[in-house]
Amino acid sequence: MDKTSLKFLEQYLNNASPTGYESEGQKLWMNYLKPYVDEFITDIYGTAVGVINPEAQYKVVIEGHADEISWYVNYITDEGLIYVIRNGGSDHQIAASKRVNIHTKNGIVKGVFGWPAIHTRDKSNEKAPQLDNICIDVGCSTKDEVKALGIHVGCVITYPDEFFVLNKDKFVCRALDNRMGGFMIAEVAKKLKKNNKTLPFGLYITNSVQEEIGLRGAEMITQSIKPNVAIVTDVCHDTTTPMIDKKKEGLTKIGDGPVISYAPAVQNNLREMLIETAESHEIPFQRMAASRMTGTDTDAFAYSNGGVASALISLPLRYMHTTVEMVHKNDVEAVIELIYQSLLNIDFGDDFSYFK
Repeated sequence: MDKTSLKFLEQYLNNASPTGYESEGQKLWMNYLKPYVDEFITDIYGTAVGVINPEAQYKVVIEGHADEISWYVNYITDEGLIYVIRNGGSDHQIAASKRVNIHTKNGIVKGVFGWPAIHTRDKSNEKAPQLDNICIDVGCSTKDEVKALGIHVGCVITYPDEFFVLNKDKFVCRALDNRMGGFMIAEVAKKLKKNNKTLPFGLYITNSVQEEIGLRGAEMITQSIKPNVAIVTDVCHDTTTPMIDKKKEGLTKIGDGPVISYAPAVQNNLREMLIETAESHEIPFQRMAASRMTGTDTDAFAYSNGGVASALISLPLRYMHTTVEMVHKNDVEAVIELIYQSLLNIDFGDDFSYFK
């Protein structure tokens, strides 16, 4: 990973991209990707697609999602305190004492999730942070003061926590889920260009919106692209961290390589091609099984357009949906290499059929 890539990653992660408000992040992503693709496709809700060989009839998607979890302003009290609802899977338990950015038409307004001091709480009936008892303080004492700042019901709220490197090889930030995916697929395109590789098919580097509220961006863009193959990347849990049941979640760990999924939505022959590619290029990988659905954009692509051969490569991650999500640099590079080498193994017209 060169310095230019790392600089882009930091800029891309530090930019807020809440579900439904991904446009500024998508502009950054497209600007970075521009030298490596022939054209772009965008849709009305903000999914962005860089295309290589747009005239080709056979189409392969590599995909990540662009959005991050956030909050909405839901209710402002007469005393100027702000109650919230989720925009995606935001965790109420980490909110207390966190700083926030409230996005308004006048710009960002700073605030904090306040919490009662330990001295004042009833120890016999102590309450944990819940959606109905966490609230944001923006330093106002009346509802009118809050409104004068440009804050109203529906304003979106994000955390300001920014990217840093921990112990030389761990990337830490909010929203690695799944802007790391957008970064990795962009790096695949960059690597193809750098190595002067010519693909026998159209490649659609897809950065979907609104995954965090139900795979909605992928549902829309797959109808426009109508791909033959989709290789999706997202994150999965490092289950070696405390309070995670390995018997339920399986065993996956940062630093041990990309995670290849088994699930009904994962087309078996495409998955086996990924595994064979990893083995032949000595790329370390892990396996994960998902019951019924993957819960990622893989499901949206797989079950679209009469069925699309789809597979999932996950990046193991610690502390999902917190402001200190963590991944290993080696895993990031291994995912990029696995997708890159797998694309070079796909032949024009290969449908990965069960019935060859």
